[in-house]
Amino acid sequence: MTVTLTVADSPTGLTDDGAMDAPSGPRADRPRRRSFTAQYKLAMVAEYDGLPAGEKGALLRREGLYSSHIIEWRRARDAGTLTGPPVQATLAARRGKSAEQSEIERLRRQNERLAADLARNKAALEIMGKTHAFLQLLSENADNDPKSSS
Repeated sequence: MTVTLTVADSPTGLTDDGAMDAPSGPRADRPRRRSFTAQYKLAMVAEYDGLPAGEKGALLRREGLYSSHIIEWRRARDAGTLTGPPVQATLAARRGKSAEQSEIERLRRQNERLAADLARNKAALEIMGKTHAFLQLLSENADNDPKSSS
């Protein structure tokens, strides 16, 4: 079953972008999180704010939204964060780094984490090798020791 949300009745002039692609794989039966464009959010906040009190709930039901969506989007609009660059680019710019520098830093952290994992695995293999040699020595000594039959 495919569910499509439409905004054809919306006076904001937004159009329906069609059905979502059907997911496949082991989690196909789980619901997918919806994402909204900044344009859609701004249009919904403007439409919601322009409606009289009795019709606001109808808009939310028609669009499948909650009042918390509108509150959150209004706060983002008022803060000026609703129509900006992607979050990663914003964080990198705030730190004074380019996208390439951020990627290099991310890869360096990943490399350090993998190097630590490798060192831990090498230590575990060394311990297992020493344990194997010790058990083999014990086994040989047990075979060579004459048993006293008292």
